Amino acid sequence: MAKPTIEQLRESVRGVVITADDPGYDEARTVYNAMIDRRPRVVVRCVNVGDVMATVDFARDNDFDLAVRGGSHSVPGFGTVDGGVVLDLSAMRGGRVDPHTQTARVGGGATWGDFNAMTYPYGLATTGGIISTTGVAGLTLGGGIGYLARGLGLSCDNLISADIVTADGRLVIASEKENDDLFWALRGGGGNFGVATSLEFRLSPVKDIYGGPMFFELDRAGDMLRTFREYIAEAPEQLGGFPAFQIAPPLPFIPENRHGETFALVVACWAGPLDEGEKAFRPFRDIGSLVAEHVGPMPYPALNSAFDALLPPGLQHYWKANFNTELTDEAIEGHLEYGPKVPAVSATMHIYPINGACHRVAADSTAFAYRDASYATNIAGMWPDPADNEANIQWVRDYYAATAPHSEDGGYVNFMSGDDEDRVAANYKGNYGRLVEIKRKYDPDNLFHLNQNLKP
Repeated sequence: MAKPTIEQLRESVRGVVITADDPGYDEARTVYNAMIDRRPRVVVRCVNVGDVMATVDFARDNDFDLAVRGGSHSVPGFGTVDGGVVLDLSAMRGGRVDPHTQTARVGGGATWGDFNAMTYPYGLATTGGIISTTGVAGLTLGGGIGYLARGLGLSCDNLISADIVTADGRLVIASEKENDDLFWALRGGGGNFGVATSLEFRLSPVKDIYGGPMFFELDRAGDMLRTFREYIAEAPEQLGGFPAFQIAPPLPFIPENRHGETFALVVACWAGPLDEGEKAFRPFRDIGSLVAEHVGPMPYPALNSAFDALLPPGLQHYWKANFNTELTDEAIEGHLEYGPKVPAVSATMHIYPINGACHRVAADSTAFAYRDASYATNIAGMWPDPADNEANIQWVRDYYAATAPHSEDGGYVNFMSGDDEDRVAANYKGNYGRLVEIKRKYDPDNLFHLNQNLKP
């Protein structure tokens, strides 16, 4: 049988099919991480499930590599590929909210900004990411860590069902009632099993929150990390957020003469009653040496998008990550050595707490295995100039080397870099074997291999 051609693909989809001969090709092949520069054979901007099915069939029948792109935030650049097919979901961003059942369904190309815009008018939310331009599907399939995780669980813990186009081009529904093995694997197993064309979530009452960043002098960084460690272990679950290191951007609430200096900071989010927010933040204020803050009541989407401008498309990205059962004194020493050396205003280190509601899910209930971890640490190297790549990548690697011995073997798949493929089994710990079996069932030929790959 003759293999389908690109012209036949154009005739079979409603969306736009873009090759190197078409206007807009360079824009269509560009991804969030400017370190990634690849030239796909074709980019298909799908507008419906039929387009997704046709594109999967085209890639499979031609033995082309297939990259699936949602929000395009993959640090390793898994949303594009040289010489293969890019299945672009960015036009599939619509959704709907049912306020009576407190659920929402959203398209596979939606971002958390899209999601929040739908749910906020109803005073509802679910756990999203730290910036609003992140894709809903990519974040959720990898687990889904965010401000609300301690109270509501991970994004994947709030997933009710997903529509998935599998490697054989079929559309299947994954839920507790249908294809429950696939549903289990999707909740933390990444993009290994198919294309998520829509996702349905459980929502919770969250509208306005009390939160924002608090900048401390570097000489209080140790106190800040120890205070965070002790407080977050027992804090009410409505409190989320993270400690970080950050070069001060030129923002009006930071003294102008301190712009460009490096600080320790806490970015916190209180999702309980607003009049209790100040009390919830008091342990952070007691650290002292507070240089600047932008804290108060605000819409939850405002905090979820607060760092968007600091992290536009087109930066160079290189990240390293680990889970931590404890934030030990030895790990803190590593943070104090390398955190203050953060090399660019967009680079940072975050320690996300994943206790509380995340701990009430058994390690084998979803593919996300690190239910005993209390933190997910991310050393996020992000900077504008490619000339700085060698030095800044080295900063990330040195920082990681100093803290990894005090961490778990595995890390959060959404934070893994392209050179972390050897960590895939560790990232899934006791769930790895079951994931491989499910991969063999739904994708035996490994069509979906441009990810932190589970090899069948």
